[in-house]
Amino acid sequence: MLVINTCRNTARLALRSAWLRNNVPISSPIASRTFSLGLALKQQDVVNVTFVRANGTKIKTSGKVGDSLLDVVVNNSVDLDGFGACEGTLTCSTCHLIFKTNDFEKLPDKPGDEELDMLDLAYELTDTSRLGCQITLSKDMDGLEVHVPSTINDARSA
Repeated sequence: MLVINTCRNTARLALRSAWLRNNVPISSPIASRTFSLGLALKQQDVVNVTFVRANGTKIKTSGKVGDSLLDVVVNNSVDLDGFGACEGTLTCSTCHLIFKTNDFEKLPDKPGDEELDMLDLAYELTDTSRLGCQITLSKDMDGLEVHVPSTINDARSA
């Protein structure tokens, strides 16, 4: 955040020299204004995620705390063909991801019935499979690595 000090025109010159010497009197007519410059996210709000393709290629990217893994793919234009075709409405299984066991067990929310129904239609299903649209990033997920199956199944076309 950027703080800019401004002063009234009547005392501008006298106050400027006092301000530069860091001895501005408390009763001076200088006011502080705070401006947001749209600076980059604070480091603690960023979560680094790596998507690993079936061929082993790693795609490193990041998202904000509160984003879904689908948001991370879309917001960073990650090239995962067909990923998230239903835009997170739980009507396809194209955002199917496979987690490492320890990461899967740390996920705060368990899959609901709708997600489990869609996962049943996914290719290469494992015990640690989840839909990326249902996983919300938290700071403790920083450094997460997820595997992307080699093929997708858009359940809407079944």
